[in-house]
This record gives sequence, structure tokens and C-alpha cells, in this order.
Amino acid sequence: MLLRVRVTLPDRPGTLGQVARTLGVSGADIVQVVVLERLGGRAVDDFTVVWPGAARVERLLAGLAAIPGVRVDGVWRAIGAPTTTGQDAELLAQVAANPADGLATLVDAVPGLLAADWAVAAVVPVDWAARSGGTGGATVGHASWRAPVPPRLPEVTPLRGRSMTTPDGTHYAVTPFGRAGLVLVVAREHGDETLSAAAFHSTEVDRLTQLVKASAVILGDRLDLVGAPPVVAGP
Repeated sequence: MLLRVRVTLPDRPGTLGQVARTLGVSGADIVQVVVLERLGGRAVDDFTVVWPGAARVERLLAGLAAIPGVRVDGVWRAIGAPTTTGQDAELLAQVAANPADGLATLVDAVPGLLAADWAVAAVVPVDWAARSGGTGGATVGHASWRAPVPPRLPEVTPLRGRSMTTPDGTHYAVTPFGRAGLVLVVAREHGDETLSAAAFHSTEVDRLTQLVKASAVILGDRLDLVGAPPVVAGP
């Protein structure tokens, strides 16, 4: 299976090599490394690895924990292939090529790009904060594969791009389209006893925000119709 492993480590020569060697010795085949952050002598790296299904992840965690200064922030299943340069531009091209299905194209693709479980485009009512429970009256415009029905949406007001974690351990990234209360919500669920996803990093939220802003420009007034009741022709 494909796993995403997020590690915080000292930003000094040799440490990244130690992490890579430990992953290899544990049985992981590294297919991609993405540097999310380098600040104050520390780095945050995402490793995408092919992991033998029969192997126990505890071995991997123990090996990484034995490296001085290294902290494992999360290990979780990744959906789809590792992200590559140009995938965001390719997605936006698909949105532009078929605007009628543009929102659905974006929502369906985002979980794979961000190693998330599901995504939903929802229209948030202006009195969201005054409501309680469930989806708070939000209208779902489109939900990706694996999204729960009804989707479990976090408190998203005020509408701005950010990450959050709910008490049940689900991580969310939220970004508004800037039109008609429409917001894109992406989720990573808690997982099981051995696999626990990391929260969305600020660079991932920024990436999502740029995708949503570009899609909003491409789709324009079409977004105002999301969640609106269908027009029924008269007799």
C-alpha cells in the first residue's frame, strides 16, 4: 500500500539520509520526498512510500523514533499516485476544458493531490455560526468518492483558508471560493491504532487556496448556481 509519512527533523547534513536509510531498512520503498518547511534549524518532510501490506508499521515508527531529534508527525494511507510537478496546472486545464463539470472535477481530484480521504464543496448559510449539529444547514454542491453521507463538516466561519482538527481527530483544510458562501472542505480521517494522519500543513492550505482561487476565476458565475434548487419548467 501507499503511505504518506510526515517527519520533523533537524535541518542539518546527514539527518535526511538517516531517515531515508531507516525507511529502507524497515521495508519502505521511497517514491517521493517533499519538503514542506525549513525554519529555525528544523525541517518538515513528507515521504511517500510503498509499504508491504503484511509488514507492521510499528517497526517503521520505532526505527524513526530512534534517530536523535526526529519526530513522526503522522503516517497514513495515501490515495492515488504521488503528486508530480504540473499536476495543479493539469487539473485547472481540465476545469477550464469542461466548465459545466468544473467544480466536480476539482472536488474529485483534490483528495489525491493532498493525500486526503475526501472533499466536499458546500454552500454555507449566512447564519452558520448560529446553528448547531450536523452540517449546520450547509448545502452540498458536490462530494468526492468516500465522502460520508451526510458529510461531517467542521465550523468553517469566518470563511478563510485554514486548517483545523475536530475532537474526533479528523483533520480539515477549508478554503472559500469567495462567491455565494461556497467553500471547499478537504478531510483526513483519524485512521486506526497504527495509522494516524498529520494535520494539513500551511503549505498544503496555500496550495488548496491557489487551486480554489484559480478555479473561481475560471468558473465565474457558474459557482453562484451551486446548491440552488433546479428550475422546474412550467406546464
